[in-house]
Amino acid sequence: MNVHAPRGFHQVLRTMAGALLLGTALGFAPVAALAQDAAAPAAPAAAAPVAPETVVATIGDQTITEADITFATEDLRQELQRVRPEERRAFLINVLIDMKVMAKAAKAAGMADTDTFKRHLQYLEERELRQDYFSDKVATMVTEESLKAAYDQYVKDFKPVEEVHARHILVATEDEAKAVKAELDAGKPFEVLAMEKTTDPSGKQNGGDLGFFSKDMMVPEFADVAFTLEPGKISDPVQTQFGWHIIKVEEKRMSSPPPIEQVQQQLAQDLMFKAFNDIVGPLKKDAKLDIPDAALAAAVKKQADSAAEDEAGTTP
Repeated sequence: MNVHAPRGFHQVLRTMAGALLLGTALGFAPVAALAQDAAAPAAPAAAAPVAPETVVATIGDQTITEADITFATEDLRQELQRVRPEERRAFLINVLIDMKVMAKAAKAAGMADTDTFKRHLQYLEERELRQDYFSDKVATMVTEESLKAAYDQYVKDFKPVEEVHARHILVATEDEAKAVKAELDAGKPFEVLAMEKTTDPSGKQNGGDLGFFSKDMMVPEFADVAFTLEPGKISDPVQTQFGWHIIKVEEKRMSSPPPIEQVQQQLAQDLMFKAFNDIVGPLKKDAKLDIPDAALAAAVKKQADSAAEDEAGTTP
């Protein structure tokens, strides 16, 4: 059970897009390093890199190089998760052997000369060039320095809000909730009763502890009561979409900026989006776009405008 309010659809899309962007290539290690002690011992020296053109195997008149293995590693990342680490290199070479001999046979059969293949090849070429351009021109704009500067600005702009630390007991009916409240009024410890009675799986483990949360993190019916109660007080039964709750407020505080480790991914996404818009935006603006289908053209524009508005409205 989760009494947190659901995120908006646009925010979900934004998070997915951000993960895609971040997964492309960041030119620096995670910024958790910013919080590490500068005196930490150095890691062991990495093995000397092998030249991409180094030949690993020969199959007929074709070669398999280290570059081929690198590309295959990236392409088959999910499949490799099912292969033992010590067997992955051999697995990749076997895949490449199959690919080389089958590709040669396909060319001999004229498959590389079809219009469909040529269109597919053009798509793959443009996709890879897009990826390389993004990695070289956009991702490199997000650095440790720019991320630290973004965090400093985030802290400067941070507006504290009230937070509540509360526990709750969730049951299915109002009668059950009233019975729980009666036991609490009779002196039974809240944490003990939560582990016995709540239908919230996590609550059975931690005595109904929800930790600290702000008002907008919870559904309104729950938040309104939790933020009205004084510390140490227990509510009457409260109904939400999840069932009936008994709420106990432990303490209240004003929020403070989270450490950089907690927000670095979001800040990196924001920087990445800004760099993308600054660099790719002019390229799109200068290119003449023509979509003959008026309805499709309108839909494309609406989607692009919506994404831009959503980005503008969610950037800290």
